[in-house]
Amino acid sequence: MKKLVSLFLVVLVLVTAVPLFAGGAKEGSQANVVKIGIFEPSTGDSASGGKKEMLGMQYANKETPTVEVGGTTYQVELVAADNGSTTDKAPSAASQLVSEGVAVVLGSYGSGVSIAGGPIFDDAGLAAIGVTCTNPNVTAGNDYYFRICFLDPFQGTVLARFAIDKFGADTVYCLGEAGNEYDQGLIAFFKQAFEAAGGTVITDSFPTNNSDFTSYLNKARSNGADVIFTPVSIAYSTQILRQAASLGISAPFLGSDTLDDNMVLDATTGTNIKLYVSTFYQEGGDTTFDAGVKNYINSDSTALTANGGNDTISAVTAMGYDAYYVALEAIKKAGSIDPGAIKKALWDVEYDGVSGHIAFDDVNGDAIRNTAYIKRSNNSGAWEFETVQTV
Repeated sequence: MKKLVSLFLVVLVLVTAVPLFAGGAKEGSQANVVKIGIFEPSTGDSASGGKKEMLGMQYANKETPTVEVGGTTYQVELVAADNGSTTDKAPSAASQLVSEGVAVVLGSYGSGVSIAGGPIFDDAGLAAIGVTCTNPNVTAGNDYYFRICFLDPFQGTVLARFAIDKFGADTVYCLGEAGNEYDQGLIAFFKQAFEAAGGTVITDSFPTNNSDFTSYLNKARSNGADVIFTPVSIAYSTQILRQAASLGISAPFLGSDTLDDNMVLDATTGTNIKLYVSTFYQEGGDTTFDAGVKNYINSDSTALTANGGNDTISAVTAMGYDAYYVALEAIKKAGSIDPGAIKKALWDVEYDGVSGHIAFDDVNGDAIRNTAYIKRSNNSGAWEFETVQTV
C-alpha cells in the first residue's frame, strides 16, 4: 500500500508540473516565458553564415529580453536547433523546435533547409520568419513561412544589371553547386535578366563536396568571360576565390548575399581578385546598431569566435537583429503567445529596422523591398561600399 501511495504522489507531482500554456510559456508565481525558435546551421557548409545570423538575434535578445503581452511581462527565451546546413537534417531540427514549445521560428540561413523544414512548422501551426533565405519557393504556396529579405528574382536582376552597368559585360560565366536550389535558382534568374539585355551566359555546375575548381575557372577564362558569377556557399566560395587568385584570373567576380562574410574577405586579402557582392546591409547604415553589436561581439569571446574572430558586421547579423524585433511585434500585435495568433498577426506587422522598413505582401508573406547594397572587397580585409542598386 505504501508503494501505491508513493507512486500516486509521484504521478501527481509530475502532472501538476506540466506547463498549462502553449507557446513555451510558463505562468504562475514564477517568471512567464515565451520561446522563440532559432532554426539555423551551426555546423556544415553554411555554419559561418548561420552563426552570424544568430548573433543578431542573440544581441537583440540581450538588448530587449522581455515582451509585454496583455499587461503581462514575458521573458523571451531563444531556443536554437542546428539544421546542419543540409536538407536531410533540417526536418529533425524543425521537429526539435516544435517539441520545445516555441511560439514562432526565426531562420534559416539557406533556402534549401528552410524549404525542407517548413512543412514541420506548418503541421505544428507555427509561423517561421525567414531572415536571409531568398529563394521564392520558401514562401510560395504556403501561409506559414514569411521573410524579411529581398528575393532571388530581384537579386539576380540586380546583379545582371550591375554586371552590365559596371563592367560593360557581354559574356558571363556562372558556376554553382549541382542540385543546390539556392545556387541554381539564382543563376537561372541572373541568366534570364542578362540574356534579356542581349548578353551571353555560360553555366556550369560542380558536384557536391568538390574541392578543385581549376577546370571551371580555366573554362571561364578560355571563353572570354567578362564576369564570373558564383552564388555559392561560404565554404565553396573561399576555395574558388583562392584558386582563382593562384591562377591569375583577372575577370571580376560577382557574388550573392551568401558571400557577404568575413571568411570570404579573408580569401581575397592580399590578392588581386576583384569581388563584388549584393547584400542587405552595409556598415554605417545605422551607427547606433553598429556600435552596439561591435561592443557585444568584442565583449564576449563566444560571440567573437562565432563572428569569425573580428568585429566586421555581416549583413545577416543586421537581418537577424531585425527578425527578432519583427517577431516581438507579431507577439504584441497578436496580444497572445499562442502560435496560431502570432502567425495570423504577422501579415499586418510593419517594423522600421536597421536594414530598412519591413512589411509583408498579402500573397506570400514576402518582404516588400526594392533595394540591394553592392559592396566590394578592398583586398585588405574589409568591405567598401560600391552602390545602392534598384530594379
